[in-house]
This record gives sequence, C-alpha cells and structure tokens, in this order.
Amino acid sequence: MSFLKLLTEEINLVFERDPAAKSRMQVLFLYPGVKAILNYRIAHKLYNLKLYFIADWISKRTRRKTGIEIHPAAQIGKGLFIDHGMGVVIGETTVIGDNCTIYQGVTLGGTGKDKGKRHPTIGNNVTIGSGAKVLGPFTVGDNSKIAANAVVLNEIPANSTCVGVPAHIVKRDNVKIAPAKIDLDQIHIPDPVSMELCKLRVELEQLKKQLEKSENLNQ
Repeated sequence: MSFLKLLTEEINLVFERDPAAKSRMQVLFLYPGVKAILNYRIAHKLYNLKLYFIADWISKRTRRKTGIEIHPAAQIGKGLFIDHGMGVVIGETTVIGDNCTIYQGVTLGGTGKDKGKRHPTIGNNVTIGSGAKVLGPFTVGDNSKIAANAVVLNEIPANSTCVGVPAHIVKRDNVKIAPAKIDLDQIHIPDPVSMELCKLRVELEQLKKQLEKSENLNQ
C-alpha cells in the first residue's frame, strides 16, 4: 500500500468515527493519534528491515510529539483509532486486530514476569476505555469492550464487556452476567470505586444488624 493511500485511509477513518472532527484537514494536522499511527507504520517497516535504531528513534520522537508510545515491533491491523491519545502505551509484543478503538491513558503492557510474548493480543473491533490497563500475554476476544480504568489481567472471551479492578466480565454475547447497565459509550459504565463503596456499605449494614441482634439477645 502506498503512503498516500495509507494516509487517506487513516484520515477518513478518524473523520468518520469522531463526531468532533470538522474537516479532514483538521484530522491531518491536529490529531495526535493519526500522526502516531502513521509514524508507527514507518517505524514498523524499518524495524522489520532490522534498522532498529532508526525505528526506535522515530518511535521516541513520536512519543515526545504526541504523548503516544507505540513500540515499532508491535503488530497493528488496519483501522486503529486512538482518540485523544495522551498517555497511550503499546508494548513490543502487542498484537492489535482490525478496527479497534483506544482512548487516552490506555496501557497494553506486560507484568514483568513473562518472557518472549509479554503483551496482550487484542482481537478485531475491540474498544478500550480511557485509563484501562491490559497487562499480560493473553487474548482479548473480538468485539469486546473494556471499561474506563479497568485493569485486565486475564483472557477476555469474544463479545464480552468487562469492568473493574481487577476486571471481571459483566456481559457476554449480549447477556448480562452482573446487574450493571453496560454499553461502552464512556458514560454508562459503572465506576469500580463506587461499586466497591456500595459493597462495603451493604456489608456494614449487615454487621450493624448482626450487632443489634446480638445485643437484643444479651438483654
């Protein structure tokens, strides 16, 4: 694929998927995600030619310019949309399928205990919410959604939605597994901190009732 065709596809992708985009010119010159992906494509080709220093130089320069760090050895399919992008880190052995969306603050990283394949494999049509961390050499299945600030440490099946720290699945194949209102639009995702506070509140109420019951028995 020629660089001009690649550039056109990346610009059209963002323009179609981001409602804030006013023009293709704006996308070309002002969107850091577009610049980061295009530079990654160049660095990746150089890396495959074993021109490691130049590839790494492009990667590091792109990080300084955009706040997005993509290792040139990572394997990324077509149609990746990095929205906002600041703080995104994509590790060396990461594999990303086609038509995925990644928001700001996402880390596709390792845990420090694995060798060889250390980073996740992301399937096709996956959405990863802002601040989410996906850590380890496992697979996130096609069409899955990871909520903002979730920490994913284990494999996620296809067609799943997961939330929390550590992340757990709340919907699979459009069937709710937990009573949560989920549809990853960055708005109606349960806050894991609030969920834990609610859980503690329920446990506290139960302890109060048990204490009151015990006191009544002793009277």
